[in-house]
Amino acid sequence: MSGLVTPMALRVAVTLGLPDRLREEPATARELAPELGVDPLALDLLLAHLTTLGVTERTDAGHRTTPFGAHLCVNADNNLNNALDQNSAAGRADLAFVDLLHSVRTGEPAYPVRYGQGFWEDLTEQPRLRATFDAQMTDRQRDWVPQVVRNYDWARFGTLVDVGGGHGSLLAAILKANPGMRGHLVDLEETAAGARAVLALYELGDRVEVTAGSFFDPLPAGDACLLFDVLHDWDDQDALRILGRCADACDRVLVVESLGGSTEFDLVMLVHFGGRDRGLHDFERLASVHGLRLESVHRLTDGRSLLEFTR
Repeated sequence: MSGLVTPMALRVAVTLGLPDRLREEPATARELAPELGVDPLALDLLLAHLTTLGVTERTDAGHRTTPFGAHLCVNADNNLNNALDQNSAAGRADLAFVDLLHSVRTGEPAYPVRYGQGFWEDLTEQPRLRATFDAQMTDRQRDWVPQVVRNYDWARFGTLVDVGGGHGSLLAAILKANPGMRGHLVDLEETAAGARAVLALYELGDRVEVTAGSFFDPLPAGDACLLFDVLHDWDDQDALRILGRCADACDRVLVVESLGGSTEFDLVMLVHFGGRDRGLHDFERLASVHGLRLESVHRLTDGRSLLEFTR
């Protein structure tokens, strides 16, 4: 319960690219050290612990990644590499848990304590972090998309405004399944550029539009605004601002979130952003400030519900 050695050893291994580097061709620490720009003795100690964990194994030619360790490779298709790499948005943000005590004392995120500014400001200034964050969000949604499309009557809306819609894989799936609908995705410029490229692959023609912008600014009009896993990233004050922009743009606001249940995830939201998962009554309270009334609740997946608000 007290050990940080193994979690950090795995993060450092992924950050250095060891699982991929040693997957096909074994190497010794002395051979690898100049290539990676690290100390050979320290690397040997790290590889020894990775061998104890079963991530690598010793051969006559040096250390080699095991089938178990291959789960940490870039192409393992499980999002672990992105989550553990300290050069990715997620891996970098998790290191702020060192300052969890600050968050518990103040109710504020720990991320700025470690990095000098907030998570979103870092993403704005560092395009590489933004790209890894967008990739993480796309990977997270991938398994949910078929259920989300199937378990709600999206065709009720002529135009759906996907607010903070990332690269657009969810919006594209909704539009593909409902040929009579149009979609309008809104996200920051760097992400919006990626969304245009992704959505072009779905051959939706003029049925989809992408606008670069913030959900704190005025939003394009439509029949409904969709906020998918957006509000848990923000404290109540900012969540109110986002809901207000949606209410100004659309008569219906569709909020998709977990309604609680993961204590671990709550702490992640706190440390990274100062946010949290909310319960049903929390959402009703926030929405009512803008004249929004909860009309229905739909279970989309095992972990996500859609709350439909109307003015």
